[in-house]
Amino acid sequence: MALAGLMGAGLAAAQTASQNQPQMAEQVFKNIQVLKGIPVDDFMETMGIMTAALQFDCSDCHANAGTDKVDWAADTPRKRMARNMVTMVANINKTNFGGRQMVTCWTCHRNRDRPLVTPTMETIYSTPDLLSDDIIISPPGSPSAASILDKFIQASGGAQRLAGLTSFVGRGTSVGFGGFGGGGDVEIVAKAPDKRSTIILFKKETGRGDQIRTYDGRTGWVRTPLNVLGEFQLFGGDLDGARFDAQLSFPGQIKQILTNLRTGAPNSITDLPAPDSQSSLQKDIATNQTHSVNVVQGTGPRGLLVTLYFDRQSGLLLRELRYGASPIGRVPTQIDYADYRDVSGVKLPFRITYAWLDGRDSIVLREIRTNVAIDETKFGRPAPVKAQ
Repeated sequence: MALAGLMGAGLAAAQTASQNQPQMAEQVFKNIQVLKGIPVDDFMETMGIMTAALQFDCSDCHANAGTDKVDWAADTPRKRMARNMVTMVANINKTNFGGRQMVTCWTCHRNRDRPLVTPTMETIYSTPDLLSDDIIISPPGSPSAASILDKFIQASGGAQRLAGLTSFVGRGTSVGFGGFGGGGDVEIVAKAPDKRSTIILFKKETGRGDQIRTYDGRTGWVRTPLNVLGEFQLFGGDLDGARFDAQLSFPGQIKQILTNLRTGAPNSITDLPAPDSQSSLQKDIATNQTHSVNVVQGTGPRGLLVTLYFDRQSGLLLRELRYGASPIGRVPTQIDYADYRDVSGVKLPFRITYAWLDGRDSIVLREIRTNVAIDETKFGRPAPVKAQ
């Protein structure tokens, strides 16, 4: 397909860096001017913040993006404007907020290329959206974080059962955002205390490519379809997120992997909409269901900010929302969990929706096997795979 050549070129460039040293944006890409000195994965997430804030895609700023004639390094009017905006936001935060990221792209744009500058009557006289702040402040009388986590541990099978969970393998099907790719074959493998991989293989005729995330307890990799790099090693916020996801795969250690715990007021959350697909798989996915939740926030690996939402009735974890860092604001990744089933005495989710700024995977598992042997190579750099 058109992007295959540029993906291969990007991958070759990324592979020139040592696996023990971060691949900086300016080493992999050309003509980087204001986003120097950050790992490639943080750079890609920064692009995601821009596209989410402005409702853009790559072709809105990069010449001929989406074709085999793309010139990522070429300056365009919008690229020059983006550099000006990054500099402006950094100066505002430095001058007015001591360098804290209080102003970001999203602050003004809110999914528009041109920010609104005048209030609308519809906004003034309609019910306001009650959106939570990133940082939670514990209100008086809120339940303790320890009590919420204890209830989760008990609901998941109890401390003794969870301590006996050493590995698991789940298999099922995944559909990307908008139904893209149809149903890919999913394998999720995890090994205590901190190894996890999600491998999604799509059929060759879909042209989607494979979606693979691996973490071996120290290093992480991503292979993602239709991406300028195709495959890259994690060094920044995505590595911290991969480590936390791997640790959280074994719920019995939840109290050890988060520090600085605090609770928010009881709240409610609504499921993400299901992918636009008419497949039988998606008929099993509940949409727009609202849940009453208890909220716990804490600090994960290397200062990663993590917010967890637990069902108030069952005590089970319904949502993980973690925030990585970038030069222009926090990078959210949201993972929703549903359809918990008993597997050898441990409650595990059979529906997982993994949403990040550049895509979404909706996974339905048909089976999970626990305490099984797993080939260690599953957690390393993604091996070449043969399209089905």
